[in-house]
Amino acid sequence: QVQLVESGGGLVQPGGSLRLSCAATGFTFSDYWMYWVRQVPGKGLEWVSTINTDGGNTYYAGSVKGRFTISRNNAKNTLYLQMNSVKPEDTALYYCARDFQGVAGWAYDYWGQGTQVTVSS
Repeated sequence: QVQLVESGGGLVQPGGSLRLSCAATGFTFSDYWMYWVRQVPGKGLEWVSTINTDGGNTYYAGSVKGRFTISRNNAKNTLYLQMNSVKPEDTALYYCARDFQGVAGWAYDYWGQGTQVTVSS
């Protein structure tokens, strides 16, 4: 079955860096666009970033553009999110998610349990 397992979250000071990982199993990872989304308690899901199947095209929300970098290693079935210059408003539960139709669906059908990122001094 499809499984997405996020890791790498934690407490980081403003201006610091963190690298999130998402291990994917149960499907052909390289056939799917992948996403990072985040959620603050009491608010809805917020899209953060998207990467296409070979990693050649990436997309970012305006709030993270220039600070976050999405990448993937298809040989390792792993998705990454490098977070630099983090801000308190980046505090959220971060999920990786799979494209519901494979490519360019811009919607998700599976996501993991999430990894908590807290930005605070």
